[in-house]
Amino acid sequence: MSDTGPDASVDGGPAALEAALLAGLVETVASSPGPMRGIGVGDAGFGDPGVGVAGVRGVGIDVVDLARFRAVLDRRPGLVSRLFTPAEQTYANLVPDPVPRLATRFAAKEATMKALGVGLGAFGFHDAAVVRDGRDAPTLVVTGAAASLAEVAGVGGWHLALTHSDLVAAAVVVAVVRPTAVWL
Repeated sequence: MSDTGPDASVDGGPAALEAALLAGLVETVASSPGPMRGIGVGDAGFGDPGVGVAGVRGVGIDVVDLARFRAVLDRRPGLVSRLFTPAEQTYANLVPDPVPRLATRFAAKEATMKALGVGLGAFGFHDAAVVRDGRDAPTLVVTGAAASLAEVAGVGGWHLALTHSDLVAAAVVVAVVRPTAVWL
C-alpha cells in the first residue's frame, strides 16, 4: 500500500484492499451533505463506492484542569454560551455537575485547532462542536471557518476521543485526509 498522502492507493487489487480494511488502514467516506462529521471503517460498507485510503493530516490533544475551568466559569457565567453550542450546553446540563462535560468539549475545540495547525482565534468556538446521537460515541462536527480551514487542508473527517477524571478533562482529535476513492 502506498501511503503518500491524499493520492494514496492500495496496491495488489481487491484482496489487498480487503486486508487493509480489516487491518484498519482504510477509511470509508461518509457521503452525506452538510457539516463535516467523523468517518470510520464501515461507514459506507465494504464493496461500496467511496471506499478509499485515508491518512492523517494532523493530531491535536488538549488537557483542561477541572478546578481551574470551574473557577473561570464561576467568575464569567456568560462564557458558557460563548464557548458552547446550545446542544453542547443541553447535553452537559443533563447531569448534576456539567463542568466535566463542558471541559471535555472545550478540550476538543482546542485539540481541533491543533490538529488543523492553527492557533486560538482561527475559528469561533461554536464552529467545532461535539455531538452525541443517542448512545453513539461522540463525534466532532465542524462548520463555518473551521470547516473552511479543514477543506483547504484536505481533511475529510475526524476521529475524537474524550475522557475526564476528578481532576482533568482531555480530548484527542485526529484530522483524517480526504480519502482517494478506490472502486472494487
